[in-house]
Amino acid sequence: MSDKELINLIKKKKAMQMILRCYKEISDDISVIKDRDPAARSSAEILLLYSGLHAILAYRLSHMLYKRGYLFAARLISQSARHLTGIEIHPGAKIGKGVFIDHGSGVVIGETAVVGNNCTLYQGVTLGGTGKDTGKRHPTLGDNVMVGAGAKVLGPFEVGSNTKIAANAVVLAPLPENSTAVGIPARIVRKDGKKITKEIDLDQVHMPDPVSQELCRMQVKINQLEKKLKELEK
Repeated sequence: MSDKELINLIKKKKAMQMILRCYKEISDDISVIKDRDPAARSSAEILLLYSGLHAILAYRLSHMLYKRGYLFAARLISQSARHLTGIEIHPGAKIGKGVFIDHGSGVVIGETAVVGNNCTLYQGVTLGGTGKDTGKRHPTLGDNVMVGAGAKVLGPFEVGSNTKIAANAVVLAPLPENSTAVGIPARIVRKDGKKITKEIDLDQVHMPDPVSQELCRMQVKINQLEKKLKELEK
């Protein structure tokens, strides 16, 4: 075998290894979605119709180009994916295995953000900066973190593994492992399976509503004034 034939054989082997690796990654991503989304009916449906999967696949390509210094090409791919999926992932971000972006519309992940393995992000989530930091500007999520719909995690701090962040929460400071955070700004209501306040645990539905609470207080005040007015009329 000549040197040229040997070189061509090595190139074909590397290309085949890359194809097999990509196939395995896609297969693993599809399995993750099947496990976490009860609405997923088939692998074909997930592959063709799930924008979260499309965004992750585009990210992997753009991230590979970003690491090799092809910054414009990387941003071109990431921005094209944003227009197609509604999900913006900067190619400089670091995303682990088994990450599931459910629904996905409006998700933004900044350049220096880090997302650990097996995390779940819902629609409207922002992993962003505050505009006050340089260098590392975005959050780092540990493994198995769940970030609810509309939640904002802003700043260069860490969110511990196995932590849950409620829908619409705004996280501006580090969160420990195995905790649950709710509210604006977010506060920890559960740690290591134990409630640490009287707040309810995360279910993304039965959350305290400050608007309704204020309306209730106003209604009580109105009732008191009406009662006094009737007494004066008598």
